[in-house]
Amino acid sequence: MPDAASVLSDQFPELLARLPASLDLDAMALETKAIQRRREVVDGAGLLRIALARGPGGLSLRQTAAWASLLGIAELSNPGVKYRLNQATGFLAALVDRLLAAKAPGAELRWPGRSLRLADGTCVSQPGSTGTDWRIHGVFDLGRGGFSHLELTDQHAGETLARGAPLAGEIRIGDRNYARASALRRFRAEGGGQADFIVRLGWNALQLRNRADRPFDLIGYLQCLPPGASPHEVTLSAAVGGTEPALAVRLIVQRKPPEAAEATRQALHRAAARKGKALDPRSLIAAEFMMLVTSLPKCGYSAPAILAAYRLRWQIELAFKRLKSLLHIDRLPTRTERGSQSWLHAHLILALLCDDLSQDFLEFSP
Repeated sequence: MPDAASVLSDQFPELLARLPASLDLDAMALETKAIQRRREVVDGAGLLRIALARGPGGLSLRQTAAWASLLGIAELSNPGVKYRLNQATGFLAALVDRLLAAKAPGAELRWPGRSLRLADGTCVSQPGSTGTDWRIHGVFDLGRGGFSHLELTDQHAGETLARGAPLAGEIRIGDRNYARASALRRFRAEGGGQADFIVRLGWNALQLRNRADRPFDLIGYLQCLPPGASPHEVTLSAAVGGTEPALAVRLIVQRKPPEAAEATRQALHRAAARKGKALDPRSLIAAEFMMLVTSLPKCGYSAPAILAAYRLRWQIELAFKRLKSLLHIDRLPTRTERGSQSWLHAHLILALLCDDLSQDFLEFSP
């Protein structure tokens, strides 16, 4: 059997001790109908243990059944393990929600009274699939050094900054996939105007207008910027659509180093060749610049500081890389919807517990 499973069996009481003190696994299992008649698997702790062994523990259905019997957890056949875990999807999803709800906001960073959170997502494919079957959407709290939101969806759900309720004082940072005016306005509204965003911008992502409410020529603006790496900014608005008022934003632009700009241009040429499409020359002009939009005011939030804050976004990319390289969340063995959901949610549970464990080490002085 894989070593991961033996670690789970040896240290499972310590794992349970890390769950919120008010959490009743038995009541949650009954409420979500994961356990109904208390046959074979008699309690929520045993069900969680089986899910972790089958998921991040790396055991097959046959190995999970033998392992559960060996430890006296339950006597189950291979189909029995599959059935129990399929029934446990609601239980495991509810446990992810409870673990997230128990997390306190991280320390203030960079600006007094403001916390920095990063938004991103990653894709997971089923065996034999050549595309995306599942998406894991995350929000990473830089002050805590861990996830404050994790959400599992199918391939049809897109990335949006509005996933994960904003907190007062939060500044959420996202890449160009999050530059959608309607989602940015919804994020601001859900935060009661007390949460802000910093989002990377593609040249054609937003319908920008100047202070005279006329269309803003972004490419023309970029072509007129002087050489040098100093950041430039302009106050604009972004059309949301319908009868909603436009969203006020600051556009912050910084010219890339020549080698970085050339690397971006080469990547654009390769992508266009792969798709058999002609490359828009405006994309080559925009490739020379890092472009951000933010709802933060000018007072207290300088353009260089905002650019520096955005560069911290690689932390969430590392967090997702750890999910894949250490917990192997990208090695999905199941092909059914419920089987995949239970397997992936078990990984998210362990990921959140690992975040808490890392705090123990961070509290020690080097």
